[in-house]
Amino acid sequence: MNAVVGDADIVFITLDTLRYDAADAAFRDGRLPCLAPLLGTAGWQRRHTPASFTFPAHQAFFSGFLPTPTSPGPHPRLFAAAFPGSESTNDGTFVFPQATLPAGLAAQGYRTICVGGTGFFNGQSELGSVLPSMFDEHHWDESLGVTCPASAQNQVRLAIERVEAADERVFLFINISAMHQPNWFYGGQPEQDTLETHTEALCSVDAALPPLFATLRARGETFCIVCSDHGTTYGEDGYRGHRLAHEAVWTVPYAEFVL
Repeated sequence: MNAVVGDADIVFITLDTLRYDAADAAFRDGRLPCLAPLLGTAGWQRRHTPASFTFPAHQAFFSGFLPTPTSPGPHPRLFAAAFPGSESTNDGTFVFPQATLPAGLAAQGYRTICVGGTGFFNGQSELGSVLPSMFDEHHWDESLGVTCPASAQNQVRLAIERVEAADERVFLFINISAMHQPNWFYGGQPEQDTLETHTEALCSVDAALPPLFATLRARGETFCIVCSDHGTTYGEDGYRGHRLAHEAVWTVPYAEFVL
């Protein structure tokens, strides 16, 4: 990452609540025409998230603790807040003295932009302001949130607007809200979220992304991370939701690629 920081835009997209099995099935069924060519023939990487719900997962992400490969480690990290004794940094890791990745990249001349989605990015409370306040600019309204069926399209539209307004390199972060409940309006029965509507939401996100990627390509090289922050349950072993220790929650899809 030391060869990337300063020379390329950096984009980090979290597909909030997306389960690995749903993402993998959509890829293998040919339902992700935008993302699939970028994922390569192997598809999504299977990884473990550092936390079981949005707030702590992103706190970890923004200190450099991205989802970890499921094979035994240690695994060198892309980014890392300086921490004595770290066993997961190497010569390629971008290590920053600041506490957060947005602050570390801002110190390198990046414009840091947050396009919020789920409630921990809405800025409507002190808690909901912790994560977005890490960025130079942060944006949220109800059209970007979990209750709007067109949230992904609206998030992409806003992200393009803010990237095009920047003269400097950008660190663009988008918290995609579509997969989070409620998601029944992506093809299910009213008020009945299912694994199928969760997957349909992902397909809606994939259909929304091409204009964003085209805009980023036009600016030059862009390093992208696309992953989930945690999964969720739809009745497996009697569980529903997340913030619990279950394979469907802890196992997430991950990808990194260069546009």
